[in-house]
Amino acid sequence: MRNIRVESVKQLPIENQDIEIVERKGIGHPDSISDGIAESVSRALCKAYLERFGAIMHHNTDEVQVIAGESSPKFGGGEVIKPIHILLAGRGVAEVKGEKIGLNRISIAAAKEYLKENIRNLDVETSVVIECKIGHGSAELQEVFERKKDKIPLANDTSFGVGFAPLSETEKIVLESEKLLNSDKFKKKYPMIGEDIKVMGLREKDKITLTLACAMVDKYIDDLDTYKEAKAVIKETLRKLVSKHTERDVDIYVNTADRYDEKEPSIYLTVTGTSAEMGDDGSTGRGNRANGLITPNRPMSLEACSGKNPVNHVGKIYNLLSNEIAEKIVNEVDSVLEAQILLLSQIGKPIDNPKVADCRVILEEGCKLSEVKSDIEAIIDDSLENIQKITEKLIEGKITTF
Repeated sequence: MRNIRVESVKQLPIENQDIEIVERKGIGHPDSISDGIAESVSRALCKAYLERFGAIMHHNTDEVQVIAGESSPKFGGGEVIKPIHILLAGRGVAEVKGEKIGLNRISIAAAKEYLKENIRNLDVETSVVIECKIGHGSAELQEVFERKKDKIPLANDTSFGVGFAPLSETEKIVLESEKLLNSDKFKKKYPMIGEDIKVMGLREKDKITLTLACAMVDKYIDDLDTYKEAKAVIKETLRKLVSKHTERDVDIYVNTADRYDEKEPSIYLTVTGTSAEMGDDGSTGRGNRANGLITPNRPMSLEACSGKNPVNHVGKIYNLLSNEIAEKIVNEVDSVLEAQILLLSQIGKPIDNPKVADCRVILEEGCKLSEVKSDIEAIIDDSLENIQKITEKLIEGKITTF
């Protein structure tokens, strides 16, 4: 029997709290670049291990560092003076029973491919230096990893994951704003708006304020007027988006540090569309949580999900699974307003049988926990029973980690 606990808590739903703060770092933010590369390298290694050895070998590539370069942006197009330096670190198996695999080659190729696909104006061959320092994993952890023998994998650590649902209006707006501005369709129409987009949402009772930092790509910006027009496009695009998610008043601010001095304007102009070109460093796990947001009003884990192996690293699997469970509960169980999930592992124990699976729900007035408890327990139990589906989704790139 799994140790599943369900309790009803008396607290204000997030929408009824006076203050709510939500943040998302877009795909071009240096921290998100680190996350994206870390996960891309892990996925590439998984596929290579499966192809070569028929099983995923022990690895964790969650120690990517982005060291900022230097650039000289200007209207009409500037240049990168000093390349961005990206360091790939962590652990991985490079040899199995005498048969070697090109771990460094695979990792660097995956990092380059990710950058080409996601940072459109970054020349990967001339403006980036990628160094791979991924070493061998520890024998003890590797032993735990390989002990599965076609059974449920054993947890590599004593760790926990947390999740919640549903997203509030502010959370949805912050998440969807960045995704829309960085979508292929939007970028084709407005290529001057770079990928380094950070969205900060503040709700004060029934008023929402969005503050965005959006890197502009200089070769598409002819002058200050063109820059201002791009900012106006962002505001108008987001006004249409937020109207689909809320009836609250929403104020939108873009690049509030700009100064329009005619002789020497100070604006967010870049060569590549990311601040990593000119002073901003990045690290895996320092940005968005597993659900793509940073939410100080909600329970959060500090775990870096991106790059950890998808087979038995509970710091990754439990954070992703807990959000899936919470979403299923609020969607499938009547009278549940909010659900919070906490999954705690023990190292060396099967990942489908956590030390505790704790669920806290806010129920509609008049609903008793006894009326919904068995349904909630069944969802949690079934999700744990099928926990290895998370691994499949991660390898196929069907689930995001940041």
